Amino acid sequence: MATQQNDQEQDAVESSSMGLMSHLIELRDRLLRVVIAILLIFLSLFYWANDIYTYLAGPLTRHMPEGSQMIAIDVASPFLTPFKLVLMLSVFLGMPYILYQIWSFVAPGLYKHEKRLAMPLLASSIVLFYCGILFAFYVVFPLVFGFFTSVGPEIVSVSTDIGRYLDFVISLFFGFGLAFEIPIATIILVAMGMMTPVQMAEKRPYVIVGAFVLGMLLTPPDVISQVLLAIPVWLLFETGVLASSYIFADKLRKQAEEEAEQEQANSASGYDKDYDVVDDPVDSNNSAHSEYRPLTDEEMDAEMKRIEEAEYYEDKEPDPKSDSSSSAEGADNDKKTESASDQKNKKIIPPAPDDIGP
Repeated sequence: MATQQNDQEQDAVESSSMGLMSHLIELRDRLLRVVIAILLIFLSLFYWANDIYTYLAGPLTRHMPEGSQMIAIDVASPFLTPFKLVLMLSVFLGMPYILYQIWSFVAPGLYKHEKRLAMPLLASSIVLFYCGILFAFYVVFPLVFGFFTSVGPEIVSVSTDIGRYLDFVISLFFGFGLAFEIPIATIILVAMGMMTPVQMAEKRPYVIVGAFVLGMLLTPPDVISQVLLAIPVWLLFETGVLASSYIFADKLRKQAEEEAEQEQANSASGYDKDYDVVDDPVDSNNSAHSEYRPLTDEEMDAEMKRIEEAEYYEDKEPDPKSDSSSSAEGADNDKKTESASDQKNKKIIPPAPDDIGP
């Protein structure tokens, strides 16, 4: 019997290890496909690396003074900078395939309603990320570079390093691409039940302030790029609130109806759901509490005298923190004196009847 149980436990361990190994093998295969896809895109674009960089630098070079040009400070910058640009472009262009592989790996573990919601969100997140990049390149870059090249002193020659320009551009691309994901974030919050569109609309002032803080963190330290990022973030937040109200209209309506029914039931019952109902002790119709009755004036006076007498005796009790150095004889004399005084006071305050009280 023990041998059979050990064999079953060993089979369970082997099956769980085989399940884990199969998942790891599948993850390895999908990551390998992603790397191969990025490598193929990179090889197909590397021949035009210099032309792609020239096109990317267009928003800056069009505003540079006549006769000036970009420079390369590092020795390997003329080769490494276009190489880095093509590699980043390969990742951007291969993002749909990368997300598809991630989705294929995660989808078997999701429920049907989660799949229905996740697939549109995944596709829309890709589109919004690309929209953020295009907005930065065609709207933000001309304004930012036109402002930068026009406010400098006349004695300064604008000659930007190609490596630093690429880092600046990539940071803006990521900042605007992530900022354009705000509608997806709002829809996910509503789908998870963490917030409602009405609650998010009430937080609008905080969102506006947060948009400017986000623009400060994700963009270079200039006012123009911060404002150009903060305003779209605010508008995208409003778009997400409206989209979530439309997508989850039925769910929100049912939730509101349930809350209204619950409030109506609580108001009809006359008590809050967090409290239990108890019977009124003075209810004469309730036989379970027939022993409870209001006291008369004479009984109330007698009860008050009894309480005063009890308080009086409590005040006369010896203090446990009294000085321990007092002699035993003095303590005995104090007790005798106190007992005599108590007897005298007892004669003054009559004892309460035993049959009075609840």
